[in-house]
Amino acid sequence: MDPQHLVAIEEIKRLKYAYLRCIDQKDFDGLVELLTEDATAAYSGGRYHYEGRDAIISFISTNMGRDAFHSSHRVHHPEIDVDGDEATGRWALEDTVLDTEWEFVLEGAAFYEDRYVRRDGAWRIAHTGYRRSFEYILPTSSLPGFRVTASWWATDGQSSLRVE
Repeated sequence: MDPQHLVAIEEIKRLKYAYLRCIDQKDFDGLVELLTEDATAAYSGGRYHYEGRDAIISFISTNMGRDAFHSSHRVHHPEIDVDGDEATGRWALEDTVLDTEWEFVLEGAAFYEDRYVRRDGAWRIAHTGYRRSFEYILPTSSLPGFRVTASWWATDGQSSLRVE
């Protein structure tokens, strides 16, 4: 691998991390810069399939845009192959969703399969999608003493716990 190849891999890592940060922080405008206009997505093993950046962002913002919907998406173990201005990537995903309105916690793991293209010197996501290894869901009522003590939206990210 030459230095440009390694730089491309690091740029793609930053792209994927930014994609997940934008989802978790509900920065749907930020997603526009990360996806190609003709991007495709196939979430949950293809159960949810979208064509075009606008359709992808509409799905994400509609389903994850409520203040009561809290998510944490973490990817690791990237396997990125670069071929000129195109690349593929595989990522291990661990995610948690907490919905205080619908009163559930979901946790799971999956593997992302992505395609990237470099246009005008910047990497963009041309396709993203994952297939679940597993997921489970629990009603918050089944968790004695469960309460949310910090929220990016409800408490400006500050914990309500008092520490002396």
